[in-house]
Amino acid sequence: MTEQKRLAPGDTAPGFTLPDADEKPVSLADFKGKHVVVYFYPAASTPGCTKQACDFRDSLAELNGSDHVVLGISPDKPAKLAKFRDAEGLTFPLLSDVDKTVLTEWGAFGEKQMYGKTVTGVIRSTFVVDPDGVISKAMYNVRATGHVAKLRREIGV
Repeated sequence: MTEQKRLAPGDTAPGFTLPDADEKPVSLADFKGKHVVVYFYPAASTPGCTKQACDFRDSLAELNGSDHVVLGISPDKPAKLAKFRDAEGLTFPLLSDVDKTVLTEWGAFGEKQMYGKTVTGVIRSTFVVDPDGVISKAMYNVRATGHVAKLRREIGV
C-alpha cells in the first residue's frame, strides 16, 4: 500500500466549504469557537453508515450541550444526502464531497483493506477540531458500530 497523508492531534484542520443536503455551502470556519466533530463515511443509506449516523443523531443533544457540533461528509451527491437525512431523521449537516478533495486532504480517502483485498475508497474516520481550528483527535479506520459511544467516552461527553 502506498503511504497516505494522515492528520494527527496538533495539526491545523484543513479548511473546507462543501454543499449540504440542501446544496447550501457549509464551511468549517462557520464553527470557529466550537468543538467540531467531523466524520467521514463511505455512503449514505448503507447499513454501517446508517448505524453510525443514527448513533450521532441519538447523541446530538449531549454533544451539542458540551459545545460540540457534528458534520458528516461523504462523496454522495446532495440529493442522496437529503433522502438519507429525511429517511433517518438526521438533524446535523451532511456534506457532499463528490470530487473527494476534502476526503483526500483529511487522509480519509485512499487505499484500505476490505475483505482481505486492497481497495481505494473512503476510510471511515472521525476528527475532533478544537475551537481554535486545531485537531485534538484523529481516528482512522473506525468501526461504524459503537464508535460514537467510544468517542463520547474519549471526549468526556
